Order: sequence, then C-alpha cells, then structure tokens
Amino acid sequence: MEEFRRGYARLCAAPQGDVLRRLREPPAPASRARLDLAALGLSLDTCGALGRLLPGAAPFAEVALGDCGLSEEGAKLLLHGLCSNTTVKTLDLKGNNLRTMGAEALGKLLRQNKSIRSLILEWNSLGVWEEGFSFFCQGLGANTVLQRLDLRNNQINHQGAGELAMALKQNASLQELDLRWNNIGLLGGRALLNCLHSNKTLKRLELAGNNVPSDILKAVEQAMNHNQDRQTILDETQNRTYILTKEVLSLKDEKTKQFLDLMDTIDKQREEIARSGRMSAARASQLQEALDEQHSIMNSLRAKLQMTEAALALSEQKVHNLGELLNATKQEQTSMAERHFTELQQQKQEGADREGKLLRDLSAASDKNLLLRNQVDELQKKCKVQQDQLFQVKQDLTNTTAELKLRAVQAEERLEMEKKRFKQSLEDMESLRLKEVDHMAQHIEASERSMQDRIQRLEAIRIALEEELSRVKAAALTERGQAEEELIKVRNQARLEEQQRLEHLEEKLRLMTESRDEAQNCCLKQKQMVAEAQAKANQLSLHADGLRRRLEELQQDLNSKEEEKVTEVNKVKVELQEQIGHLQAERTAQEGLREKIAALERQLKALSSNHREALLDKESEISMLLEKLRMKEADISRMREEEAQRASFLQNAIMAYVQGSPLGTHGSRK
Repeated sequence: MEEFRRGYARLCAAPQGDVLRRLREPPAPASRARLDLAALGLSLDTCGALGRLLPGAAPFAEVALGDCGLSEEGAKLLLHGLCSNTTVKTLDLKGNNLRTMGAEALGKLLRQNKSIRSLILEWNSLGVWEEGFSFFCQGLGANTVLQRLDLRNNQINHQGAGELAMALKQNASLQELDLRWNNIGLLGGRALLNCLHSNKTLKRLELAGNNVPSDILKAVEQAMNHNQDRQTILDETQNRTYILTKEVLSLKDEKTKQFLDLMDTIDKQREEIARSGRMSAARASQLQEALDEQHSIMNSLRAKLQMTEAALALSEQKVHNLGELLNATKQEQTSMAERHFTELQQQKQEGADREGKLLRDLSAASDKNLLLRNQVDELQKKCKVQQDQLFQVKQDLTNTTAELKLRAVQAEERLEMEKKRFKQSLEDMESLRLKEVDHMAQHIEASERSMQDRIQRLEAIRIALEEELSRVKAAALTERGQAEEELIKVRNQARLEEQQRLEHLEEKLRLMTESRDEAQNCCLKQKQMVAEAQAKANQLSLHADGLRRRLEELQQDLNSKEEEKVTEVNKVKVELQEQIGHLQAERTAQEGLREKIAALERQLKALSSNHREALLDKESEISMLLEKLRMKEADISRMREEEAQRASFLQNAIMAYVQGSPLGTHGSRK
C-alpha cells in the first residue's frame, strides 16, 4: 500500500489530500487487498494517476470507487487502466452517474479484462443513451469471466433490455443479474424471458420495480429455477461420473497391482524352482565327484595293497628259502662232524634269534598294515571333511613301505653275510643242495599255482563288487532321472495353471471394461434424457407464451381461458412429475450399477483368496518334492555306506588272504 501511495504522489500533478490520507491509513486485517476510495471526489488528475498505476498485477483484489463523482473522462482513464489488470476481482462504481463514454469504457473493459468476477454499477445512467449501452452490452456478450452484475437504477428501457437479452444469449459465464428499479416494461420482460431459453448459466435475475407483469416474473422465476435444477443435476452427474471414473481407475490400479503381484510370485516360484534344480544338480555332481574320488582312492589303495602283498610274498619266499637253507646246513653240520657241533649250535641260535627278530618285524609290519587299513576305512567314511588326514595316512603308508623295503634290504644284507660265512660249507654240500633246490622249486611251483588260484578268486570277487557298484550307479542315475522328470512335470503343470489363471484374470478385466462402457452408456442416456427434458421445457415455455398472448387478446373470455390454463398447468405438473419419476428411476439404476460394482469387488476378493490358496497348495507341493529329494539323498548316503562296508569286507578278505599266505603258515609252524 505504501508503494502504491508513493506511486500516486509521484504520478499525480496535484495529489488530493483525502486520497493520500485514505491510502496512508492502515488497512483492516480482513481487507488487506482492497482499495477503498468510496465517497471521495476524485479529480481528473487523480483518475489519470490511478489509471496508470492499476494496469498489470496491482496489489488489490477489490476496488471500491462508489459515490466518487467521476467525470466521463476520469471514468474512461480509470477503466482504461483496469483493462490490462490481472488481480482485481470486484469493481464497485455505484453512484457515479456514468453515461455514454462511461458505458463505452465499461464495454471495452468487459471485452478485454479476464479477471473481474463482480461488477457493481448501481445508481448510474447507463441506459439513457442507447448507443453507449449497446456497446456495453456487446462487451458483456463477449465476456467469459464475469459472474455477478448489478445494474439497479440505471434508467434502462425496453430497448436496453433487448440489447441485454442479445448479450445474455452470447454470454456463458454470468450467474447473477440485478435489474431492479429500471424501466424495462412488458416488452423488455418478454425479451429477457426469450433469451433465457438459450442461456442456461444464469441462476438469479431480479426484475422488481420494472413494470413487468407478474406472469412474466413467474416465468422468469421458473426459468431460473429450471437453470438451477439443471445446474445441480449437471453437478451431480459430473460428480457421479467423476466418482465412477475414480472407482474404475482404482479398480484398474488394484487389478494391475494384483496382476503384477501375481507375476512377481510366479517369477519368484520359477526362480526358486530353478534354484532348487541347480542345487540338486550341484549336489548330484558333488556326489558323483565324491564317488569318483572314492573310486580313485580305492584303486590307489588296491594298487598299494598289491604292492605290499608282492613285497610280503618276496620276503616270505626269501625267509622260507633261508629257513630251508638253515635246516640243510644244520643237517649237514650234524652229518659232517662233531667238531662243528658247537659252532653250528651257536649259528642256529643266532639264526633263530635273527629269524625271531625278522618275524617280530614282520608281525609289527602286519600290525601296522592292519592299523593303516583301519585308518583308511575311517578316512573313507570321513573323506569329505578330513582330506588332510587322508594325505597324512598316505604319507604314513609310503613311510612304512619304505621302512619295510629298508628292513628287507637289511635282511638281504644279513642273509648275504650269512651266505658268505656258510659258503665254504655250502660248497661241499652243493650237490645235495641242488637236489633240494629242485625239490623246493617243485614245491614253489605248487605254491605259485595255489596263489594264482587265490588271486583269480579275489579278482572274481573284485569284478562282482565292481558290477554291484555299476548297478548302484545305474540305479542312482535312474532315480535322479525320475526325480528330474517329476520336477519337469511339476513345472509344466505350474505353467499351465498360471496361464489358465492369467486368462481368467484377463476375462475378468474384459468384463470390468464392458461394465464401465455400460456405465458410460447409461451416463450418455441420462444426458440425452436431460436434453430431452430441456427441449420439453422449452416447448412448454413456448406454449405458455402462446397462452399468455391469447389471454391478452381475449380478455373478454378470461374466466373460461383461466380454467383451461389451470388444466394445462396441471398437465404440465403431471409431466414434470413423470420426468421426476424417470430421473428417480435413473437414480435407482445408478444405485443398481453401484451394487453391481460392489458385487464385482467381492468376486475379485474371492478370486484373490482362491489364488492365495492355490499358491499355498503349490508351496506345499514344492515342500513335498524337497522332502522326496532329501529322502533320495538319504538313500544315496545309505548306498555309500553300504559301498564302504563292502570295501571293508574286501579289505578283511584281503587281510584274511594275507594271513593265510605261506608266510603266515611258516610263522605258525615256527
């Protein structure tokens, strides 16, 4: 406000003190956006300054210039400034005696301004000059924002009323028009009544104090009521259509959300099924790798056992040969001479001691072999967790075999020393030894044949065990293939059920769209019914006008015609009541549509619950399949344990074979 006051003082050549004081006064809290210069005599300079300050976004929403005694030029300058204003909503120019130039300026204002909603022109003289008032009416017809117009006491005659009627036919925004205390008369009232047939936005028209007949006033009031009813019906229909569109959009959003949730759950199920398939395949591959490792370990152990058996057989042969040689030397010594008896006894004792040592070493080595085999069995059971221990056991086996080899080499060296000692005596008995060697060779050949038979039996046992292993593998592979086929069948069934559900949901969506289209068609039918009702009302108004003209022409038959008019009015009321009944029937139809929508929502909830139950069933099926897989894994572990037991049986058989070898018999004989 202070800036506006300074601008006024700067632009006005002779500022008025009353205006400055009014602008300097602090505004009331409820009127901070109000310029109140009412009852102040504004000069031409003041009007020009205000006209230069008001264009654009002035800080006022309401301008009160009532009873200011504006001249024609001053009013023109002020209104010219308001033409480009965008903030003023209410303009009060009552009691300023505006005439021709003022009416023209107001017409220009109404044509150019796009913000004024209320215009008060009470106690002016706009209707005195027909040309100026016609220009004002043209501006009113071109205006699209004005909602309230006050033209009380403006000396408007029936011609001005005709101009106003033409403007109202073109105007589509004015809702209130006050024409009280003018000179409109019968003709002006008819013109205004005729214009109301085409104007459907005007809700309030005041015509008191204009010498207008009461029937015209009643017709105008009926038209206003009809416009108000029409506006309320339109508002209701718009609200209902808006609510229906909102509900349909909300239903669409819910359907899309449910569909997206369903797709997400389907994707998650697919991912879980794929993950479980990958995990089962990985487990099967791990199991296969473990089986391969166990087979490789078994093969390596078999090879080591064969090597140890060969080494033991060689040592047994050497020890047996040595024992036979010792016996031969003893017999030779007893037969040769008594002088060597003491030496031979000493040598026998030494040989017996050495043989005891060798036997003890061999028994310790066999005990170590048994311990190592037990450790190998334990390592086979714990092969996945304790691979490091397996490597240590392998190293122990290699160390023990190396020690056995070293001990065998030492025994051979000792035997060579003994051979050197007894070489002289052996040279004498060489012929006898050759005979005994031949006998021993025959015995060795027989023992070799028995050993070959045992080896063949062991190989047959090994082949049978390998065949059993291959059968177990084949059974495991078949079971895994069956499990994979069951998984594939379950996946296919789930996909088919998902496709069926998707098709069912698409059908429901199509039905919902059809119901929405039906609702839209019902709305269109309602609009058509409203248009037909409006046409009927127009026809009824035309018919009432004809009756009124007949009443004016036939005043002599007033009583009879009044009775006819009463009957016709009753007919009109009956028709209006029928229309109201139709509208109520349409409302009931809309309520039926709402009930249908509620039923569809209940169906959607039922479908969602069914879908959730189906998902729960699928999850239970998946859990059952996982349980089956766990049982299959337990069967595979059981089969592994059986294989381990069979391997232990094989090792026990090998140990029994080793114990039943010639070395074992020789040890028992000793």
